Amino acid sequence: MRTSVEVADIFRAAGPAYRAAHAGHLSLIQLKVMSAIEHCRTAALGGHVEACEDCGQWRIAYNSCRNRHCPRCQGAAARTWLAEREADLLPVGYFHVVFTLPAEVAVIAFHNKALVYDLLFKAASETMLAIAADPKHLGARIGITAVLHTWGSAMTHHPHVHMIVPGGGITPDASRWISSRPAFLLPVRVLGKLFRRLFLTRLVALHDAGRLAFFGSAAHLADRRAFLRPQAPVKKKRWVVYAKPPFAGPGAVLAYLSRYTHRVAISNRRLIAFEEAGVTFRYKDYRRDGTDRQQVMTLATDEFIRRFLLHVLPRGFHRIRHYGLLAGSAHKASLARARELLGVAAPSDDHTPEPEDFRPPCSCCGGRMIVIEVFERWRRQPRGPPNASAPIRETAP
Repeated sequence: MRTSVEVADIFRAAGPAYRAAHAGHLSLIQLKVMSAIEHCRTAALGGHVEACEDCGQWRIAYNSCRNRHCPRCQGAAARTWLAEREADLLPVGYFHVVFTLPAEVAVIAFHNKALVYDLLFKAASETMLAIAADPKHLGARIGITAVLHTWGSAMTHHPHVHMIVPGGGITPDASRWISSRPAFLLPVRVLGKLFRRLFLTRLVALHDAGRLAFFGSAAHLADRRAFLRPQAPVKKKRWVVYAKPPFAGPGAVLAYLSRYTHRVAISNRRLIAFEEAGVTFRYKDYRRDGTDRQQVMTLATDEFIRRFLLHVLPRGFHRIRHYGLLAGSAHKASLARARELLGVAAPSDDHTPEPEDFRPPCSCCGGRMIVIEVFERWRRQPRGPPNASAPIRETAP
């Protein structure tokens, strides 16, 4: 039986009061996210009853909400996504590059999430592709998988893009593969300068076109002079672009992707306690080193919910994107050419995917479980099994 605290527990206990206190200030998508998490894997979403073919043991399985912001539902989505990405890996070193928005610009992003997050993707990817294509650096067309994160470890607003980049690319005439140096992809200072110029130029263009909106304490930024004033020091500030050492093989790339692609603002395993004083959780303080980096924080429950909802993405916004060799429908042909130039065979596609209706074996005897009854969402759940000691499993079907 589950004993640890989860985000769903916090939302169920404090969500109604939070919604009442902030009525009119929560977006429809934020309200939907709260509702989805509260009802995830409960009788409200329906489910089914399973029975073991051998010993007759029963258990109830409730349906998942499948919301991309739900901490419970990202595991299955990540596994499916990773299975598709595994075939795209090349036998080369992979680099991890991070583009981060300065705090002064993050304030603008807070009020204009869809536009500014999209601009972050575009400016970062165009920077990488342009510098990589420059003969002074790599002189090749590279591939990029980019993932947006909008949070710091303490769930503060901290927009940044993580990129996974193969260590090399194809020449413009597609005649050969150019490998990067073993521990160096592209110069981060050069990347930072171009990223800053591209982003700020286009951000001002969005403002001039009247596409940016500001509210509350930031309403004065609607005036062009007020908007440009804080941009002046930002133009001189060094923008952080961080390139980590290459991964130790394709397996490490997949392990990294499994942790990052479908992550939400906070996972259930980081939660420690939910009490009257608030919510206690673990976080990393990146200003510290070694064991001191792991810290514990307690937030008032309302503040915890507020921070979680900061990171709800606009409806339909794609937080995982591909560029260069990995972009669009042409990526299969690009990867095939890359493998040809590298002299390696294409990966076999004879693996059998995990069925969507996979059910764990019987906890009593290990036998095969079959569905004997289905109950729909918002309907009364079925009677408990005759054996009162039969376990209840709160997992997706």
